[in-house]
Amino acid sequence: MEFDSKESKGKMTNVPISAGEVRFFSGSSNPQLARKIASHLGVQLDATHITRFSNDNMYIQLGASVRYRRVYIVQSLSQPVNDHLMELLMMIDAFKRSSAARITAVLPYYGYARQDRKDKPRVPISAKLVADLITAAGADRILAIDLHAPAIQGFFDIPFDHLFAAPILIEYLKSMNLPDPVVVAPDAGGVERARAYAKRLGGELAVIDKRRTGPNVAESLRLIGDVEGRATIIVDDIVDTAGTLVGTVKTLKNYGATTIHACFSHAVLSGPAVSRLAE
Repeated sequence: MEFDSKESKGKMTNVPISAGEVRFFSGSSNPQLARKIASHLGVQLDATHITRFSNDNMYIQLGASVRYRRVYIVQSLSQPVNDHLMELLMMIDAFKRSSAARITAVLPYYGYARQDRKDKPRVPISAKLVADLITAAGADRILAIDLHAPAIQGFFDIPFDHLFAAPILIEYLKSMNLPDPVVVAPDAGGVERARAYAKRLGGELAVIDKRRTGPNVAESLRLIGDVEGRATIIVDDIVDTAGTLVGTVKTLKNYGATTIHACFSHAVLSGPAVSRLAE
């Protein structure tokens, strides 16, 4: 049993939620993960029927009644991103039109997160657009893990729970018993994350001075810190095409690191990522 907040005469009170009051659904992004979550919570994963017409239009029908129920949907905005986003929006709309009491969207991976600001003329802020679409569709609450930019929470006008994979990853890294490790941020934007890992692992911090020359193109320039003869751990939220990772590994080798480990929350692995890692 879990507890949730319910508004009563202007005050928030903790109300127990029984399994019968919850409906748990999954889109097609990662049904295996949804099944594991449902099993861990002791709730049933309800069916979702998703089909396509010959004109590529999507058709969705819920496999269980959600009337007056609290609904959770697990759907990462992973590849194909636009298809999974549309699935999410249509399922939220179906829940709303089926009189669900409250709709919580669980987004393990938030697509378009790296487009969180206007860094060039005449470009969209796509992370904000996605937030607006999800809110307009009818979601009441969002849960996401390791956002690329924590400020994305502010793009939503509904409650947002931002969870972190760090406790689990740090526990695993501690079990490796690496001597005198150095935690490496692959770019300046990851310094805060790397510093938190270094503090909890009792290690030092190093930073790669990286310059991005185009979409999915990054050049590692130099290292700030000392890794010579040391075990190193690269930490980041996303490994996408693995260009940054490969450049970071080469730089650490050039500066004399003895062992190199990499730790990521979201293994997107698009395009040439797998072949780059294999090499």
